[in-house]
Amino acid sequence: MAGERRAAILEMLSASHQPLSAGHIAREMGVSRQVVVGDIALLRASGEQVVSTARGYLLTRPAPQKTWIIECSHSKEGLLEELYAVVDNGGALLDVKVEHPIYGLISGTLNIRSRHDADRFANQLKEQKAAPLSLLTDGAHFHTVSCPDEETFERVLRSLGEKGILIQRTKP
Repeated sequence: MAGERRAAILEMLSASHQPLSAGHIAREMGVSRQVVVGDIALLRASGEQVVSTARGYLLTRPAPQKTWIIECSHSKEGLLEELYAVVDNGGALLDVKVEHPIYGLISGTLNIRSRHDADRFANQLKEQKAAPLSLLTDGAHFHTVSCPDEETFERVLRSLGEKGILIQRTKP
């Protein structure tokens, strides 16, 4: 029964192109949210690539995407401008990282692939009265950016550079 439920959860995650909350999965499966959280932990322990985001769970899929690390800096007001510059040019922001002088490297999963994702993220920050990680470091932060090819990545870089957000890129 539990094994069948975990297989069904994997199937749900595979079919979804957006994160699924534990509550949503629980309702679909007819179990409690806590059972789903436990199932997700067991799926991860068995090697499944299930990631948690602020919007729910995603099953990562191998994709022919390339990733790069970029360093950016902007004010709190420049957040959406940065996110839009990446997604409007065909890229995705997989994560954000800051190098804090006391705590060291702090990172968060983003998986922002569209303006809808960007708006949702910005709204969550506002609703939760939370600050983006970049405010811990006066705006400086790193992103792992995913793009299907070098040409797309160069478009993303040009856009961020024109907006004065890009500090530097690293080698793939």
